[in-house]
Amino acid sequence: MSKFRKDQGKELPAISTSSLPDIVFMLLFFFMVSTTMRETTPLVQVKVPSATEITKLEKKSLVSYIYIGPPMRQYIAQYGTEPRIQLNDQFSKVTDIIDYIESERQARDESEIPLMVTSLKVDEFTKMGIVQEVKQELRKAAALHINYSSRKERQK
Repeated sequence: MSKFRKDQGKELPAISTSSLPDIVFMLLFFFMVSTTMRETTPLVQVKVPSATEITKLEKKSLVSYIYIGPPMRQYIAQYGTEPRIQLNDQFSKVTDIIDYIESERQARDESEIPLMVTSLKVDEFTKMGIVQEVKQELRKAAALHINYSSRKERQK
């Protein structure tokens, strides 16, 4: 008969760390690709209203955003509590909208200009007077494709 014995003197082999850098770089690459960076810093508070019929925009790269709402807390002392217009990363006046639309068109390819959309992100408690003024300026700039941003209404 054969004799069974336990090898108590053997140690476990060391864990190979040669693939560790590959795993770290793969995770780093994944997070770099999947993370989206915020394009503009919000200067106004915008809580978009809820809606029942919503369609998603196809090409977000062709969308120019106009934010309308009361200034954030840190800007209230300087700008007050009345709703303000934000274009890119700065507060603007209604008269600056035409220049903003023109600069957005200049940044696009000529074939993409007819597909451009102007999205209004307006706080739900903002009066419609300022929104009407913005829409009038968009008409003057021939930016007639307008979208109102909203969130989906919760089902009860």
